Amino acid sequence: MRPSPSRRRLSPRLHPLLLALLAAQAAPAVAQVVVDGRIDPAEWQGAEHVTDFKLTEPLTGAASPYPTEAWILATPEGLAIGFRNTQPANVARTRTRTQRDQDAPVDRVNLMIDYDGDGRSGYNFTLNLTDGIIDATITNERNFSKDWDASWKHAVSEDGDTWSAEMLIPWYVAPMRKGVDGKRTVGIYLDRVIGSTGERVAWPDASFQRPRFLSDFHKLQVTEYSQSLLAFTPYATVGYDNITGESYTDAGVDIFWKPNGQMQLTATINPDFGQVESDNLVVNFGANETFFSDKRPFFTENQGIFEFGTPSDFSQLLYTRRVGGPADDGSGAGDITAAVKLNGTLGDYKYGVFVAEEADEVGRSFSALRLTRDFRNQNAGVMVTQVDRPFLDRTATVIGVDHNWRPTQRWNIQSRLIFSDIDQNGSSTTGSGFTTLLEREGDNGWRNQWLFMHFGDSLQINDFGYLSRANLNYGHWQISHRLTGLPETSKFNSHDWRWRVSATDNDHGLELQRQFRMSLFSQRKDGGNQFAQINVNAAGYDDRILRGHGIVRTPPSWNLFAERFRPRQGKSRWELYGNVNAFRGGLGPNRGVGWSFNLNPTYYLTDSLSVYTNFYMESTPQWMVWDHDDLFGTFRERAVQLDAGLNWTIGDKQEFRIKMQALGLDAPLRQAWRVTPGGQPVPVNDHIDDFSLSTLGFQIRYRRELAPLSDLYIVYGRGGYLFNELSNDQFDLLNDSFSLRDSEQILVKVSYRFER
Repeated sequence: MRPSPSRRRLSPRLHPLLLALLAAQAAPAVAQVVVDGRIDPAEWQGAEHVTDFKLTEPLTGAASPYPTEAWILATPEGLAIGFRNTQPANVARTRTRTQRDQDAPVDRVNLMIDYDGDGRSGYNFTLNLTDGIIDATITNERNFSKDWDASWKHAVSEDGDTWSAEMLIPWYVAPMRKGVDGKRTVGIYLDRVIGSTGERVAWPDASFQRPRFLSDFHKLQVTEYSQSLLAFTPYATVGYDNITGESYTDAGVDIFWKPNGQMQLTATINPDFGQVESDNLVVNFGANETFFSDKRPFFTENQGIFEFGTPSDFSQLLYTRRVGGPADDGSGAGDITAAVKLNGTLGDYKYGVFVAEEADEVGRSFSALRLTRDFRNQNAGVMVTQVDRPFLDRTATVIGVDHNWRPTQRWNIQSRLIFSDIDQNGSSTTGSGFTTLLEREGDNGWRNQWLFMHFGDSLQINDFGYLSRANLNYGHWQISHRLTGLPETSKFNSHDWRWRVSATDNDHGLELQRQFRMSLFSQRKDGGNQFAQINVNAAGYDDRILRGHGIVRTPPSWNLFAERFRPRQGKSRWELYGNVNAFRGGLGPNRGVGWSFNLNPTYYLTDSLSVYTNFYMESTPQWMVWDHDDLFGTFRERAVQLDAGLNWTIGDKQEFRIKMQALGLDAPLRQAWRVTPGGQPVPVNDHIDDFSLSTLGFQIRYRRELAPLSDLYIVYGRGGYLFNELSNDQFDLLNDSFSLRDSEQILVKVSYRFER
């Protein structure tokens, strides 16, 4: 109704207040979700209600055999997700309690979200029936990394034949683009896993078994909210070295600042070196470096923007273990003074800046710049890294360009282009490489994959990145066929066959390997799985073993591997894993057939307390190990490894863990060899010592969560390594490992996160 002209006009000063009141009345009320694991209809009013879950393990796309409902609601406090899962009494519930980020065949639900809806990076939040959690990042469509931890709310409850779960993910957990007209378009994926059968139902019916996963998330428009956060996480460590009799202290702080949804800054001063974590024992006499993941908080916080990998195993342009890694003068680990990481969005662009400095005159300077842009069905990016190494008078610069293209629903194409420029002692060396991965999803479970990789002989990215080897040309064609809809009487839910032919040359045209591979992965109806694979290799050359002193002609070889995992069933307290491997390789007339055997039983005293052992043996008739120059030996290698431990989840806030790994390895010499200029191995009488070794790693760790991302750790660790230039029985060597004591220490670490 039009107002009367005689009606008094309001003072202009009151207009903003009046408009705010009217807006508040017009805006839909958003109920506050209390995260208690109980689905209260009043709290979820206005939420997106999802019931159309499809069966994706096995990948049939059939309607879910287990009624599942989910709710999605954007609130000022974060994105709220609720699940109500119907599970009849004849389908056993698995209530094994897990430690954070621990995989287990348990009943669980997953939220996976791509905050920008562009298919480049996502986040996975897993909540299981006993309130255990996993959080991970997702990159390159379907690569998951559990190194990242976030602070989010969660709860579960059970009621008759249903169990429910609620999550609240704060908006500050990740940078995201600014919305449009108060709305944000996100990619959402929800699923539920039935632990006792291994079945998975999902909405939408996307699957990480397909070439495309992240880009197939359901695009959902939600109200745009933004949260700011300033957090300080100081830590202090007090330790005692029982070998030297000396005590030590250390302290530092991590800083997290997110002023708005589009930008976040992370900084660290004297960062935590992850003293409470323990790497697995590795014995590596090969030419290729072993890859280790990183659990240091600063280096895992929203690291996804810097993801630049290739299909070569574990390869990446920014490998955070380089920062604070072995110093260039061989004096031990580098001492990190400080590091800063900035990432966010500017319009359609995402950016990241990484800088780290090590102390002292041998300290290195690390820097990286990342920029990406999303288009309708493709995205592209560039990354530049540089490392200044004054002790070596070396500066390494690497540039990478990546492109991901999804031309149709069936195709996924990923390309990478890499350049390196190394300036050392006044001379410059440049190198390049590229990879292209093409994947096509066919009908009736058929898939094709083509992969091409070229890494030039002079490509060098390992000053800051990781590449197992350069000087490589590789190509393969792989055909896969997924079989579902198996008979009701079958013990299996699905089979996935794969056939591959591949060719590997070095960059000078030398034929390294020609291989045929066939494998079968089967998902069982008891929630377990099994896998078998055979590789057949034609004769080729090994151009790495002699470390630049020649090549070695290798005869044809093969290997056969099989493994089986059986989870707990019903009231059983046992979980079992095992594998066997048979292979034939090496040189000379006594090549024989080698083998390995691994048995890993776990016994659950309760749902929260388990003990395990892992017994491993191997025998290699012709193990090739380099000595010096073009001299190498073939050894009769025999090894035995014993792992054992205990995992105890004490309530919701405490964990107790014992972990032991011990190894004995014996390698008496069979024959010494040198090579002709063409690589033909020739037996010689040069002296090469037999050798053997023992190694031990042992840790007792107690953790108590003081608050989200705030912990108290008490850790005892002991380890040792003994190398002998003589042969000894591998079981005696294993027994000797228990007396090793090269290092022994106890430490107490406290970290506490303050937020405002």
